[in-house]
Order: sequence, then C-alpha cells, then structure tokens
Amino acid sequence: MEEVKVTRKYQITIPKDIRTKLGVKIGDSLLLREEEDRIVIEIPKKISDPSQFLWGLAKKPLDVDAVKLVEESWGET
Repeated sequence: MEEVKVTRKYQITIPKDIRTKLGVKIGDSLLLREEEDRIVIEIPKKISDPSQFLWGLAKKPLDVDAVKLVEESWGET
C-alpha cells in the first residue's frame, strides 16, 4: 500500500511503480468512486472496437425496419 499526500489543490500523485504497472499515462481518465469510508480509483475499460462493443450489448439481433420507424416519426405512414 502506498501513501500519498493531498496538495492545496486537492491533487494526488500516483506513485511511479503503480503508474507503470497499470499503464497509466498523462492525459488518461480515471474513475473515482466512494466505497464506505474509502476512495477507489479505477482505470476504465478500453474499448478497442466501439461498434463490436455496442452490438454486444444486445441480447439477440433486433429485427427493426429503420425506414418504417423514420417514416412513422415523420407521420408519413
């Protein structure tokens, strides 16, 4: 466990060995959450192919007529 100090601007420095091990680089975003009396810092999952990720959210393929949906939204049915 590493100990860090909070600066006047409420900033902390992630120790080099932890940054290196986890691959944290300048400009990366990290997630912070409160867990009881703790602050937990997490690295968000990186998505290599956003379209595959989004398709994976659906349980099964959707049978949707997109043209019909658009026409219905315009009131042209």
